Amino acid sequence: MLGGFLALLSAASFALNVTALRRGVLTASVFQAIAITVPMGVPLFLVILLLFDCWTVLLNLSTNSIIYFSIAGILHFVFGRYSNYRSTQALGATQAGPITQLALFVSIFFAFFVLDESITIYLLFGVVMVLLGPTVILLAKKRNAITQSGITIDYRNGYKWGVLCALCFGSSPFFVKLGLSDGGIKENIAGGFVSYIAATVFVFLVLLLSRSKLRDIYSLNNTGAKWFVVTGLLVFLSQLLRYMALGVAPVSVVEPIQRTTVIFRVVFSWLLNKQHEIINLTVLAGILLSIIGVYLIIWQI
Repeated sequence: MLGGFLALLSAASFALNVTALRRGVLTASVFQAIAITVPMGVPLFLVILLLFDCWTVLLNLSTNSIIYFSIAGILHFVFGRYSNYRSTQALGATQAGPITQLALFVSIFFAFFVLDESITIYLLFGVVMVLLGPTVILLAKKRNAITQSGITIDYRNGYKWGVLCALCFGSSPFFVKLGLSDGGIKENIAGGFVSYIAATVFVFLVLLLSRSKLRDIYSLNNTGAKWFVVTGLLVFLSQLLRYMALGVAPVSVVEPIQRTTVIFRVVFSWLLNKQHEIINLTVLAGILLSIIGVYLIIWQI
């Protein structure tokens, strides 16, 4: 029960984070969002590490656990987050949601080819429903091309980056579980700290190749960058809750609940960004089909 509750809070926090991000990328670059939000996780996770008395656990992590947590961090916090931000920038938080649901396909891959689970007719039907969600939205793109605020929706780039995001987000929980081994919440908090350090080091290495842009990237003289600070706080909270959930519940419980973030995206987008989003019956139908498909798949995993 605790793991499910933590996963639900994580899903809501993640949706609010993406809603805030949508406002930020209207006036600033996605790369600036990564450069601000990823390093913020290190000091924030360090505070949690000390509050939960996880320092000894961190020092006792095995080399394999450190490697797996690092892979999960770079995969999720850098590549997955960048792809998610690009997809959100192109489509808006609401329409990008159903595409991230495709991350469950990666989970299915592990279930079948690693865990040797069987394919059923219900699972195949669920896969079709998940695919129908973004397809319905895409087919109606001519009617959903421009938001109330005049932003043109870029479906081609939005879907491309959304699929890449799904690949990263769908595989990272397995690396977290490999790093966790038989540990619990404290081990996963320590793992989250390691993941953020690895992701931050990776981001700074990339930034070293663009020294001339460092001043612009970390300039807070625009509204977008200030939204990214809010995004960084919210995404830290969502990842902390996610790592804690994975510490007390299996992936097959945590990841399905995390998919409810698409519902929260609609709610928060309607409240905060309605003029910058496409929210109509077609989009809602696509989201509903995607959610039904996800839970048909979950029922079989």
